[in-house]
Amino acid sequence: MWPWGHVAVAYLLYTASISRRSDRSVAPLAVVALAVGSQAPDLVDKPFAWTFDVLPGGRTLAHSIFFAAFVLATAYAVARRIDRPESASAFGLGYVSHLVADVPPSILTGDLSGTEYFLWPLLEVPPEEPVAGILDAFLNYYAMGPYEWIQLGLFAVAAVVWYRDGTPGLEWVDRLLGRPTDR
Repeated sequence: MWPWGHVAVAYLLYTASISRRSDRSVAPLAVVALAVGSQAPDLVDKPFAWTFDVLPGGRTLAHSIFFAAFVLATAYAVARRIDRPESASAFGLGYVSHLVADVPPSILTGDLSGTEYFLWPLLEVPPEEPVAGILDAFLNYYAMGPYEWIQLGLFAVAAVVWYRDGTPGLEWVDRLLGRPTDR
C-alpha cells in the first residue's frame, strides 16, 4: 500500500472511532501521532531494506508483531509519562492499521501467502523484486492498478473528512515548523 493509502485508512478509522464517542473531538496532536504511526513501519523497513541492505525485505522488522508490540508498549509508556494517552492510542491505531492494510487482497480467497511478515523473523518473507533504493521503488516498482486507484480514492475521502473535521493537526505542525498560524 502507498503512504497515502495508509494515512487514509488510519484517519478514517480514527475519526470513525472518535465520532462514535460523541463527547470527544478529534485531537490535533493525536492526529499527528496517528499520521506518524500510519507510516512508521515503512519508515523503518523500506530504507533499511532498499537503501542500506540491512533487512531482507521492505516488510520485515517493523511489520512484525513482535517489533510492533515493543513499539506500542514504548509509545504507551512515553504517553503516560507526558500525560498524552490519546496520542498513544492514535499512534497505535495508525501503526496497527498499517500492518493490517498491508495484508494482500488474496487473503480474501484464503491465500495466506504474503502475510508472513507478521511473524518475521520466525517466518521467512517471500523474496522481493530487487529495488535500488527508495526513489527507484517509487519510480519503477509500483504501478497504478485498480488497488492503487482505490487507495487514492480513500485518500480523497479521508482528505474531505479531515477538512470537515477542521484540519486537526495542521496548526500544531505549523507551530512546530515555526510557520505563522492564522487558523
